[in-house]
Amino acid sequence: MAVRRLSAQDTTATGIPRIGGWLWLPVSYLILTLLSASLTAVIFLVSLFSLSSTAGVAPTQHAQVIQWSASLATIVAMWAFTFWTLRLLLRRSRRFPKIFIIWLLAGVLLALKTFAFSPVTDELALRVLFWSLLAAAGLVPYIKRSRRVKNTFILP
Repeated sequence: MAVRRLSAQDTTATGIPRIGGWLWLPVSYLILTLLSASLTAVIFLVSLFSLSSTAGVAPTQHAQVIQWSASLATIVAMWAFTFWTLRLLLRRSRRFPKIFIIWLLAGVLLALKTFAFSPVTDELALRVLFWSLLAAAGLVPYIKRSRRVKNTFILP
């Protein structure tokens, strides 16, 4: 596999390297995760409102309201973390490689939580776990070893 050096076309007018090549994969993954978290937060919010309108009926529904509230808080926290990580990437911050690896680890931990503690089918939980493990397994070595990442984020 041939590795080409960054040319003048790969930098902006200020000399800062552009986001290009395989770096578009983390950009697209972060954007898709942000959209997915947004839709999930809306679904959780609607479910929470529908449960809270009937929460006075039984104690089990009160427990469900607490579970939905915890899930909503988790998805909002992950949405904010994803947005911040995407912002670091687009601003070409030096902190991005480390924060992105932490973000991938958080995604794996949330997938493990889903697999262990959520009342979903094993097939769905394994699908969520598979994609987060695949992303971490593919993107962590790229972020740690890629010359383009070093030139774009780490080197002055």
